Amino acid sequence: MNRGQRDFKKGIEHIQPERIALYGFIHQESKQYPIASMCRCLSVGTSSYYDFMNKAKTKVLDQEIERKVISVFWDHKRRYGTRRIVSELSDSGIDIGRERVGSIMRRNNLRAIQPKGYIPKTTTSSNQRRSPNLLLNREPPSRPNEVWVGDITYLPIVDGSWSYLASWMDLWSRMIVGWSVEDHMKEDLIISAFKKGRKKRQPEKGMIVHSDGGGQYGSRMFRSILANGGFKQSMIRKANPYDNAYAESMFSRFKAELLEGGKFISLEDAQIECFEFIESYYNNKRKHSSSGNKNPLQFESEMGY
Repeated sequence: MNRGQRDFKKGIEHIQPERIALYGFIHQESKQYPIASMCRCLSVGTSSYYDFMNKAKTKVLDQEIERKVISVFWDHKRRYGTRRIVSELSDSGIDIGRERVGSIMRRNNLRAIQPKGYIPKTTTSSNQRRSPNLLLNREPPSRPNEVWVGDITYLPIVDGSWSYLASWMDLWSRMIVGWSVEDHMKEDLIISAFKKGRKKRQPEKGMIVHSDGGGQYGSRMFRSILANGGFKQSMIRKANPYDNAYAESMFSRFKAELLEGGKFISLEDAQIECFEFIESYYNNKRKHSSSGNKNPLQFESEMGY
């Protein structure tokens, strides 16, 4: 036995740790003494030590992955299921399958929010001319500001009243380009949201502006704005609201994720919460399978817009 081994053995003669603590002691002292020498001095099999350490590392790694799954779930406020959590972890360099994520979620009783089915939001005026549906049999948009899709949804207030969200989405990237929340659903609501998006994006002539057949979209004022801008109006076919599935999917998800069946305190509260959801979360963090599991901002940036 060389001097280093004698010094090590002398230093531990006064302790008799249990097996697990013994492995921990060897690991702790491994920078100062050779592992093989310590194992011989302590009558510990070298292979047993390495086997224990490998299992310990695996357990620590498993615990870390579980912690990250839980963290992503709550960071996105229960809005992400297994598919989007897998994508989020993949972006961080963690390779994990949906089955394992699902197992972790079940073990921790984590359930993602599920949107409710489609509910029509506006009524069509029988006195207005309906524009043709320009999206039928059309290829998906290949560039920004090629197609904007809009809709209105109801936001309940605790006093029994309602506020209303009008929003315009770029169908190419799923970016919400303009939105407005007010205590009415007159044509001014959708026009305000449209003007905000137009100021921000500066769309060129020829852009398709798609919506349902609600009276706000068929109003003289809104159609005048579209005509003066050189935009093409498109509407869903009569008695076929699922033509507008692009927007309905977003609004169904919006209500499920933001409200969770609850209500806003006031109009101002609804405006603040919608700002946080759309500007801070939806446009900047919410991934979409249609965009390669990228959020709208990331998708547009990577596509050079």
